[in-house]
Amino acid sequence: MKSAVANRVRAYVALGANIGEPVKHLRAAVDDMTALPDTLIVARSSLYRSAPVGLLNQPDFINAVVALDTALAPLALLRQLLAIEARHGRVRSVPNAPRTLDLDLLLYGDRQHNDPELVLPHPRMHERAFVLLPLLEIAPDAQIPKLGAARNFLPGVAGQSILRSEPI
Repeated sequence: MKSAVANRVRAYVALGANIGEPVKHLRAAVDDMTALPDTLIVARSSLYRSAPVGLLNQPDFINAVVALDTALAPLALLRQLLAIEARHGRVRSVPNAPRTLDLDLLLYGDRQHNDPELVLPHPRMHERAFVLLPLLEIAPDAQIPKLGAARNFLPGVAGQSILRSEPI
């Protein structure tokens, strides 16, 4: 049973996958996140299908965003997310390569963090429709520290291919 923790912070995690069974991996990752210590999932976006970015010759991605209330520190949460990726067969080869599961810590309250292991807010989140649309679905008033309202970046991603599908 999870302990009752008063000092939780709202964090947002982006999920993505495009090999194996992407929908199955994303749903299983959400289940895995429900078992994180001192953490509660408070919202889940729909699933979205998006075209790959960077390395284009690969299958489309399935993406989503989850909101967590957590007492884990940012680096502890990141390490838990990386362990979930590893359990789902994530292999890091080249940037933007196909993957069974990708979990990105987007926001951790209004915290800013910049070191080789973790950058908060996620440095490219405002440039990606596959992050902004699911984020705004569950948090329409989301703010990106130092940048402002996430919704203000929608015009900049309007040309990116993305399609909303089913609930996660």
